[in-house]
Amino acid sequence: MAAVGREFSDKAPAFGYKCAWLTATEALERSQAIHPENLLGALWSPTELTVDPRQIVTSLPKLLAERYGVRFFFNTAVQNVETSFLIAGDERWDADSIIVAAGDDFQTLYPAYFRDSGITRCKLQMMRTVPQPEGWSLGPSLAFGPTFRHYPAFQVCTTLPTLKERIAQETPEFDKYGIHVMVSQNHAGQLTIGDSHEYGLRIDVFDKPAINELMLNYARQYLRAPSFEIAEQWHGVYAIHPDHTYMTFAPADGVLVVAVTRGIGMTMSFGIAEQTLREMSVAA
Repeated sequence: MAAVGREFSDKAPAFGYKCAWLTATEALERSQAIHPENLLGALWSPTELTVDPRQIVTSLPKLLAERYGVRFFFNTAVQNVETSFLIAGDERWDADSIIVAAGDDFQTLYPAYFRDSGITRCKLQMMRTVPQPEGWSLGPSLAFGPTFRHYPAFQVCTTLPTLKERIAQETPEFDKYGIHVMVSQNHAGQLTIGDSHEYGLRIDVFDKPAINELMLNYARQYLRAPSFEIAEQWHGVYAIHPDHTYMTFAPADGVLVVAVTRGIGMTMSFGIAEQTLREMSVAA
C-alpha cells in the first residue's frame, strides 16, 4: 500500500493533483487518530474538502433562492418533457431549454436512451457513529489502503496490481462487495464510515449486515476512535457506467439529459452544471 502511495505522490503533479507522501511520524502529526503500529506513511492532500450532505441539501435551496432567484418545486414529479415545455401532474411549464437530471431514475423520462447507454446502478452501504466523547477530533478525513484500487486516478501506478492481488488474497470479500474504507467527521462529532459497491439494475432494499461488519472491523485496525457505536445505517444508489464519468443525451431540440455515472455527483455537480449551461448557450 505504501508503494502505491509513494508512486502516486511522484506522478500526481503531472496530472494536476497536489499531494505529498508523509513519513509515519509526519502522518501522526497530521492525525492522532491513526494507529501508529506498522504505519509506514500516508498520502496527504491539502486540497481535499469534506462537507455534510445533510446540511448542504437542507441549506442550499434557500441560498440559491435568496441570492439567485432560483425557484424550487418539491414533491413534483415531471411526467413528460417536450421541446419547449414540461408537464408535472396538472402543472405545465414552458421553457427555452430543459435539462433532465434524474439521478438513477432510468424509467420515467427517455427510458430508451438509458436502456441503450450501458448505464446501470450502484448500491453503497454506509454508517455513522454516535458523537465522539469529550470533543475528540478525527482531524483530516481518512482513507485506507483499499481505496487506492477503487479510484481511477491511481490506475497510473505500476505498483497497483500487486496491491490488488494482495487484497484479493487476504480479504476477498472486499472485492466481492466493492469495499474500501473511508472515515470523516461531521459538525456533531459523528464519524461517517463507508463504503461498499454492489452493481446491477435491481437494487436489494435490504442491506447486508456482514458488509457493515467488514468495514467496521477494518476501520478498527487503523483508526483510534473512542467510540465505534453505530447510530445510523443507510444505503445510497447512483448511476454508474464502466467508461464514463458523466453522460449527456439530446433526445429533442432544446432538451438535454445529464447523468453523472460515478459516485461523485455532489462533488462535480456545480462544475458539470456550469459546463452544461455554457455548451447549451453556445449551441443556441
